[in-house]
Amino acid sequence: MLTFAVLGPIEVRAGDQPVDVGGRLPRRLLAILIAAEGRPVSEDSLAERLWGDRRPRNPAGALQVYVSRLRRVLPGTALQRSLGGYRLLGADTDVEQFRGHLVRARALVADNRHADAHAAFDAALRLWRGRPYEDLADDESTTPIHAALVEQRDSAQEEGAAALLAAGDHAAAVAMLELLVHAAPYRERRWELLALALYRSGRQGDALNAVRRVRTLLAEELGVGPGPELRQLEVRILSQDPALAATGVAAATPDDRPLSSFIGRDADLALLARLVGMHRLVTVVGPAGSGKTRLAVEWAGRDAVVRLADVADPALLVSAVAAAVGVTGFAGDPYEALVNRLRLYGEPLVLDNCEHLADEVARLVVGLLDRIPALRVVATSRSPLGIDGEHNLPLGPLAADDAVRLLTDRIRAGQPGWSEQDADRRDLRRLADALDRLPLALELAAARVRTIGVRGLIEHLDDRFTVLGRIPHGTMTPHATLQEAVAWSFDLLSGDERDLAVRLWPYEGGFPLEAAASAAAGLGAFGSLVDQSVITAETGGSRPRYRMLETIRAYCRSVDKDPAATRAAHAAWVRELVVRAAGDLKGVRSATTMAALRLELPNLRAGLTHDLTHAPVEALRTAARLMWFWIRSGLLDEGNRMLTAALAAAPDAPFGDIMRAKTSSAGLLYFTGNVATARRMLSEAVLAVGSEPEHRSLLAEVRYYQALVQLPGGDPAIALTAAAEAHAIAIETQTTWLIPGAAMAWGAALVMAGRIADGRHRLRAAVRLADASGKVWTAALSELMLAQTLVDTGDGEALPLLQNSLRRFLNEGDLSNQLAVLHNGALALDAAGDAAGAALLRNVVHFHQARSGIRPTGTWLQSIMPHGWYEGAPPAQPPALDAAVAVLTAPARAV
Repeated sequence: MLTFAVLGPIEVRAGDQPVDVGGRLPRRLLAILIAAEGRPVSEDSLAERLWGDRRPRNPAGALQVYVSRLRRVLPGTALQRSLGGYRLLGADTDVEQFRGHLVRARALVADNRHADAHAAFDAALRLWRGRPYEDLADDESTTPIHAALVEQRDSAQEEGAAALLAAGDHAAAVAMLELLVHAAPYRERRWELLALALYRSGRQGDALNAVRRVRTLLAEELGVGPGPELRQLEVRILSQDPALAATGVAAATPDDRPLSSFIGRDADLALLARLVGMHRLVTVVGPAGSGKTRLAVEWAGRDAVVRLADVADPALLVSAVAAAVGVTGFAGDPYEALVNRLRLYGEPLVLDNCEHLADEVARLVVGLLDRIPALRVVATSRSPLGIDGEHNLPLGPLAADDAVRLLTDRIRAGQPGWSEQDADRRDLRRLADALDRLPLALELAAARVRTIGVRGLIEHLDDRFTVLGRIPHGTMTPHATLQEAVAWSFDLLSGDERDLAVRLWPYEGGFPLEAAASAAAGLGAFGSLVDQSVITAETGGSRPRYRMLETIRAYCRSVDKDPAATRAAHAAWVRELVVRAAGDLKGVRSATTMAALRLELPNLRAGLTHDLTHAPVEALRTAARLMWFWIRSGLLDEGNRMLTAALAAAPDAPFGDIMRAKTSSAGLLYFTGNVATARRMLSEAVLAVGSEPEHRSLLAEVRYYQALVQLPGGDPAIALTAAAEAHAIAIETQTTWLIPGAAMAWGAALVMAGRIADGRHRLRAAVRLADASGKVWTAALSELMLAQTLVDTGDGEALPLLQNSLRRFLNEGDLSNQLAVLHNGALALDAAGDAAGAALLRNVVHFHQARSGIRPTGTWLQSIMPHGWYEGAPPAQPPALDAAVAVLTAPARAV
C-alpha cells in the first residue's frame, strides 16, 4: 500500500520502504496532483506550475513522459488523464490521516473523553514534518491550501491543549501553552487557555499577568487591544469567578457562533485570517447565497458583525455602525463618536451586506482607515467597494465533495434516521451541481428532502424558487426566499446591466467574451456584471471564459419578457460560431477551433435543439458543417442523430443544404462501421449533384468523400475516378483545403488499385502540399495512410510516420484518428516482436472504440485487422490513452 506524505517535503512509501519518484519536476508534479485531492488539473495549469515561463517546446509531450514515469514507480495508483486534465485518485495521504485524527479527536471531546482526545490531537500533529507541500513553496495556487492546513494545525494545537486542560492535567497544559504562545504570540485563544491553565494550577497572579502580557504585546506591536474574550476573562480572574475552576474550557470562552456546523470553507476561513493579518481592508465578494455572511461570522463571531442589510437610508449608515459597535447615548456627531469608539475597540470592523450602500460604505471606510491607523476592516458584498488598497476574497461555489457533505449534514439534521446509499450519493452530487453548490440553496434543498426526496427535488428544479421554499429563521441571510436573495442583487443593477444579464441566460456551460459582446452594444455593462458577482469569470486558461450560475440563470429566465426571442438570439450566435469554425476546421487554426468547439458543446446542443423546432433549415446547415467536429471528437452517434433529425425536419430545404447534410451523414455512418450505406448514399449524392452544373464546388466535396469511403476495401475504379475528379475541380475552383485532401485520396486509391509505388509517391506529395498550406490534419492523415502501406513490409519508415501523425492528431484533438494511428502502431510493434507494447496499444484502442461508438472495421482507419483483435468485451480498466502514446512515441523507437 502506497502512502503519500506532503506535510513537509514530499515522501512516498510502500509499507516501510521509501519510493524514489525522481527529481524536482516529478516530485513537484506529484505534489500538485495530490494537492488537487482527486480533482483534474488541466495541462495548461500543470505546465505553468511546473515550468513557468521556461516551458519546453512540447509541454504536453513532456507531461506525458513524467506521468508515464510516475505510473511505473507508483504501481496500483490511479493516475488518470481525463477531459479536464490529469488527476490522482485514491491516494492515501498524511493530510487525510491528519484530518481523520482531528475528526476522531473532536468526537472524543464531544463525548467528554478529554484524555483520549488529547492523544488523538497529538497523533494528528506528529504527522507534521515541516511546511506542508514544501515542494510547492513558490506555487501561488497552493497558497490557500497551505494556509488552510496551517490554520488546521494551529487550531489542533490549541484544541489539544484545551483537551489536556479539560482532562485536569493543568501543569502539563501550562507547559504546552507557554510553547504555543511563544510560537504564535498573536493567537489570542492560546493566551486565554494559558491564563485559564495557570488559574487552575493555583497561580492566579501569573494568570492575570498572562492576560496583561498579551495586552502589552498587542498594543506595542500591532496597536490594538485584546479581544472581548480576553477582556472578559481578565474581569473574571480579578473577581475570582467560581466558574473558572470548573473542569472544561467552555466556561472561559462563551461561543457566539451559529448553531449549525460550518462545512466546506476551511481554506477560505484560513485565507481570510491571513489576508486580515496582512492588509487593512479585505472584502469578501460573491453571489447571493455563497455564504459570505456565514464566513464573516465564523471568523469574527456573530456579535462582532455589523449587519447592514436592513439599513435602507444611506443617511443612517454611520449611526447604525456606531450603535452596532457599542456607541450609546451620543449627543454630538455620531461619526466622531464612532471614531473614538473604534480607537478603543481594538478589533477589526466587520461590515456585512454592503452592496446596496457601496458608495456610502466606501466613503465611510476610507475616512475611518485614514483617522484610525490601527483599524482593519472586513466587508462582505456582491461587488468590491472600489477602494485603493482593498484586497478581495472571492467566494464561489463549494467544492463538489464539500457540497455533498453539507447536504448530507443538513438532511440528517432534519431526518436523524436518514442514511446515504450509493445511489443517493450520485443523486446528491447531481442535486448539488444543479444548485451551483451554493450553501444557501443546499440548505434549502436539504429541508425539502423530507417532503419530496432527493430525486424529486432534481426533477422539480425547473421551478427551483418555488420548490426550495422559504429560508428558515435564524439563517444568516436577511432574505425570506432564495428568489428574494437573487432579486436583491438585480435591483442594484442599472437598466443596461439587467438587460444584458437577461440576454445571457440561454448560454449553457459558460460562454466566451465574444458572446457577451454580441449581446451588448458595449462591454462596460458586462464588466459591471462580473464585478457584482452576477457573472463569474474564469481567467486561468489561455482564453477567459464566463459563467452564470444556474440559480441566476433561472431568475433571469423568470423575469425575461420575451424568452423566445432571447433563445433565438442565442441560437443565432451558435450558428455564426459554427459558420466561422467550419472554415477554420480545414485550415491552420484547426486545433484551436476544435478546442473551442469542445468548450461550446453545451451551447451547440442548445442551439441545434432550438433550431430543429424553430428554424429546421438552419439546424440542417449547422449539423452538416459540424461533420468533422463530430468525427474528430468521437461523437459519431450524436452527430448522426442530429443530422437524421434535421433532414426529417427540413424536407424542403435548398438542394445544396440537403446534399451537404447527406454527405455528412454518410461520413458519420462510415466511421461507425456502416460502410455499405455510406457508399450508397454518396453514389446517390454524386448522381444528384452532377446533374446540377451550378454546384461544381459541392460536386468536388462529394467526390472527395466518395473516394475516401471506398478505402480500403471498396471499388478501386470508383475511388480513382472520384479522387481525380475532386482534385481537378479543386484546382479549377481554387478550393485550397481540398487540393491536398484530394491528392491524399488519390494516392490511397492508387495503392488500393495495386499501383503501390505511384500511390506512395502521391501520398508523400499530399503531405508536402498540406504542410505548405497549413492543413495539419490533412498532412497527419496522409502520413497515416502512407504508413499503412508500409506497416507489413518491415520498412523502417512506418513507425516514424505513425509517431509524427499521432503528434499532429493529438494537437488537433482528433480521437478517431488517434485510435487509428495506435491500431497501426500495434501492427508495427507486433511485426517488430514487441508483443507487450502491441497488446497495450490494442487494449486502449478497443476500450475507446467501444466507448465512443467508433467502428472503424473496413475503413481507412484500420486497413489490416488481424483475427480476434477486437472481439469480445473491451477491457474494463485499460491503460490510459497517454500511456499508449508514450509507448508508441518512446525515443528508443525512433528509427
